[in-house]
Amino acid sequence: MLELKLEQAGKRFQYEWIFKNLTVTLTPGQKLAVTGSNGSGKSTLIKCLAGQMPLSTGAIHYLVGGTPVSSAEIYQHITLSAPYLELPEEFTLAEFLQFHFRFKTLSPGMTIREAVRIMYLEKSMDKAIRNFSSGMKQRLKLGICFFSSSPFLLLDEPTSNLDERGVSWYHELVETYGGNKTIVVGSNDPREFTFCSEQLSIENFK
Repeated sequence: MLELKLEQAGKRFQYEWIFKNLTVTLTPGQKLAVTGSNGSGKSTLIKCLAGQMPLSTGAIHYLVGGTPVSSAEIYQHITLSAPYLELPEEFTLAEFLQFHFRFKTLSPGMTIREAVRIMYLEKSMDKAIRNFSSGMKQRLKLGICFFSSSPFLLLDEPTSNLDERGVSWYHELVETYGGNKTIVVGSNDPREFTFCSEQLSIENFK
């Protein structure tokens, strides 16, 4: 199980502070929504939490079973779904899943075949990802997060490109596969974080 601690964290680009003086602890199984208007810094904070972007001030600590983990190794314990993440479009679905799960471990009891069924992609195993619709790509991004054994999920605008049926599917994923995972949702759409017990408004930390 993963615990994350931000201490007086701040990020700025040139002279503009995106957020600052942010102190928060995320405990195993916690569900947190990071809210704010478009362009307020939700995605920037999520990239910092994922170890993809360094903080300008403060510190971030990752603990797995109480043992510190470096930001260079945290990718082994975190999965991220976001609109700005590109999938390898030259791969077929089968090739991508084989590649992806060389670096991530499937959740106990989950198989690639079952994951594909749950994502409603059974008929697309040999199709190049470039030929997927935007909704299919979004289901794939979310699926590989929830079906990974990683204990910490970062979901940035998780229902982007999903229709109403897709939004319901997303909530089923959370309920069925997200219960014991720590989840951070970056969103200004309440439908995306109804399950979150806590909210953090990024605009309170300018």
